[in-house]
Amino acid sequence: MAPRRKSPVEHEHIEPQMCTVDLRLSILRQLPFFQGLTDQAIGEINPIFREQGYDAGAFIHFAGDRADRLYVVVAGKVKLIRHAPTGQEVVLDLLVPGDFFGSLPVLGEDTYPDTAQAHTTCCVLTITPHAFQDILQRYPQVSLALLEIVSSRLREAREVIHQLSASPVESRLAATLLKLADKLGEKRGDEVLIQLPLSRQDLADMTGATVETASRVMSQFRRQKLIRSGRRWVSLTDLDGLKKIANP
Repeated sequence: MAPRRKSPVEHEHIEPQMCTVDLRLSILRQLPFFQGLTDQAIGEINPIFREQGYDAGAFIHFAGDRADRLYVVVAGKVKLIRHAPTGQEVVLDLLVPGDFFGSLPVLGEDTYPDTAQAHTTCCVLTITPHAFQDILQRYPQVSLALLEIVSSRLREAREVIHQLSASPVESRLAATLLKLADKLGEKRGDEVLIQLPLSRQDLADMTGATVETASRVMSQFRRQKLIRSGRRWVSLTDLDGLKKIANP
């Protein structure tokens, strides 16, 4: 009998509500639109945010709902979902602590463009339009930074949708793995480990492919020694090879 592969994954247990004060302050300080504010200002902003816990699979908001909250991931992971022009459901991004999502009318959106779903058990901070308007009035520099960041994210979302209609599945899947590695990967020697409960359905949703096609391409990548994978983890073993496939 072949020896069982040892998983490199370090299991992480996240309570639905684990937004401690220190963690909240640390995350708020990391937000790009709050960078430049003093610790005193961050301390004054912190109580304005409310916290909410979600179990894995729970929906946080749906595309088309009234945009009445801005959210910040404090613990766990959240996925953003949008429908491509073909009607297929696509995972635009996997958000990690320090990322924000949702929208507010002050940002020019009356409804959410995406659906947000807890990928793992998570804790998020939320803020209402009225409360956020108070922050903008007290700290005007936040407004310009936030508008530029949101505009950039909208451009990235459009690029993802365009790529789904213009690139072969192999390129899309390689690009997705590289994106996840850049955001979530951990360098392990010559490899980059992605520790994530990532199902074939998730990969299919992120690449606009069927589950069968995503499985076939992942098997192909393993045979080509571009990746190694197991339950809840994928390790990229040939970054240059994946980059050539992602950008033919």
